[in-house]
Formats: sequence, structure tokens, C-alpha cells
Amino acid sequence: MSKRSDIIDGSMAAIVPYGLIYTEVLGWIDLGHAQGTDIQNLLRSIEMGESSGRHYYDISYSQSMVDPGRFMKIGKFIKWRIKHGRSNSERHSIALGMMMSLASKFEGLQAAFPINIATDSGFSGEDLVSDLLGFYRVVSIQDPFPMLRPVSKAAALRRWDYYGKIGSWKNETFSPLLFPDPERIPNANPHYGVLPNFMNTVRPWIDFNSGIVGIASADGSYIDMARGNTLPHA
Repeated sequence: MSKRSDIIDGSMAAIVPYGLIYTEVLGWIDLGHAQGTDIQNLLRSIEMGESSGRHYYDISYSQSMVDPGRFMKIGKFIKWRIKHGRSNSERHSIALGMMMSLASKFEGLQAAFPINIATDSGFSGEDLVSDLLGFYRVVSIQDPFPMLRPVSKAAALRRWDYYGKIGSWKNETFSPLLFPDPERIPNANPHYGVLPNFMNTVRPWIDFNSGIVGIASADGSYIDMARGNTLPHA
């Protein structure tokens, strides 16, 4: 759940792991979502599967949240069964397909009762596009921020105060939701933007009829203690 206090100056985007920034190209970006650590781990798991010597191997991918009291961790996971022999481009396609499929399911979990009582994070306007940026920071450009045109903290705060918290603006797509600067464009309204070219270079895997990729678990859920335990899919 992004808060006003999370907002930082856009010039810091490439050197800090967390914070909320506004960019002219992608709108609000949650830098935690955009780290890409989950994608690095996912691609590493696929590489290990390829090295296992098995004809088919299973890959799990998950996203999770900790409740406000930090007692429980709740999440969603999927598991795909992959045929050995995948090229690097196919691995990227599979990883993107898994991320996009699971991210939508996880946002749906957060948007559903009773979790939506405690948080407005479900399909918050910055979440999915931040996840997508994290993917491309791993497979394409590690520091894309100069192209995304991040704004100053003052300009970001101006948008937050004019339009309201980003959690109240829902976006169920991976397209950017843009908030024009109210100082330059009075009475402006949010609108969808267009992804930059580098964020359209990989196509998510959708071929489940060829025998190359199968779905072992389409929509798994888990819950465990927030501290002290290792979750099976996290």
C-alpha cells in the first residue's frame, strides 16, 4: 500500500531499492515492485531446471504480502511444467507469462474481501506496470529511468495532493496510468499511456498446446507466519 510518505525524488530511482516515484512515461512506479528480484529468481530456477537433466521440470512462482500487524504472510502461486531445451528467448517469454498471470491473481486477492478492508493495494494504479518494469530491468535495461523521465519529489507530491492517493486509482492492465501535472494542465484527468518500446520486446508465453509448457497449478494460495518460517512457494 503506497503512502504519501513513500514518495522520493525521481533522481534517486536507480540507486535506491524502495520508494514511490512519478515518471512522465509510466506514471507512478513502486520501486520495490520494480526491483526485478523475483524475475532474477524465476530465471535462475528455470536455468536450474534446464541443468537438471530431466525431460520436464516444474517451476513455481509466487507473490505475497504481510498483514499490517506483520503476523501472517499471505500469497498466491502458480506452477508450470516446462519441457527441457528452452532457448534464452523462450525462457524470457515463459518468465513473463508466469509473472503477468500470477500478478493479476495476486492483485485480485488483495482486492477481495476481507483483505481489501485492510489495504487498498489491490490493482493499485502503480502495481502492475511496476512489476513489468522490474521484468525488463532484468532482461533488458538495468537503468531505464532516464528514458522514463522521473520528476522531482515536489512535482510528484503535487500530483498526489491533486489526484489523491494512487491506491484509489485502479489499473487492471499493464499499461501506464498517467496523471498530468495539474500546475501545467488545470482540470486534467488521468489517462492511459503507451509503454516504451523496450517494454514491448518480449511476448508472454501463451502456447499451452504444443507440449512445451503445461500448467501444473493454475491458482494456488498459501498462508503462513510472517517471521521465522520458510514458505514453500515464496
